Amino acid sequence: VTHSIPACIGSMMINSKHLDNESPVSVFAVNKCYVKVQDGTFFDGSGFAALVREGYKVRSDVNITLEFRTTAVHGVLLGVSSAKVDAIGLEIVNGKVLFHVNNGAGRITATYEPRGTNSLCDGKWHKLQANKSKHRISLIIDGNLVQTDNPYIQSTSADTNNPIYVGGYPVDVKQNCLTSKSSFHGCLRNLVLTKGQQAETFDFSRAFDLRGVFPHSCPGAEH
Repeated sequence: VTHSIPACIGSMMINSKHLDNESPVSVFAVNKCYVKVQDGTFFDGSGFAALVREGYKVRSDVNITLEFRTTAVHGVLLGVSSAKVDAIGLEIVNGKVLFHVNNGAGRITATYEPRGTNSLCDGKWHKLQANKSKHRISLIIDGNLVQTDNPYIQSTSADTNNPIYVGGYPVDVKQNCLTSKSSFHGCLRNLVLTKGQQAETFDFSRAFDLRGVFPHSCPGAEH
């Protein structure tokens, strides 16, 4: 076995002596244990998860679905960006959800603005669906649809071949369709990217880079 266990371990004894896990000599990717736990992945607000090292091609069509839970009014949800301008990005800014797409001709944005600033950042689960179909984009939050006009109808493909960054991104990585640098603080689950009939589910424990991200467990309440 070469991978860590997604679990809580407590009251460990060696030769009848309790191990002190409060002040260990070194720690790597070990989080607290929570009395109440939910399925999902916990982002502590300091980092990101990097998926698809070999590069994800957005091109003309993609449908992104995920669920999120947060009390923070700012945070990067997801970004895929080429070194040029082609990119897509999902983020929470001032309690609004923004879906940005640039097919090469200019950035367009679909914005979901809830009635209250904190109504999406209430620590409860919310369903998000972001759809790009050629030059058209839409955003559905908890069943509420937002669409936006795109003046660049000739430009239909976001030509990316880059990793998917979730919950944030490294400082040396360019993200053309994200305005925020704030890492997401909260929980995500059920991330699926669909192209045509092909749905791809992403397991964060398989990310090639994880910083401040704890797969498979979310605290039952924000700590």
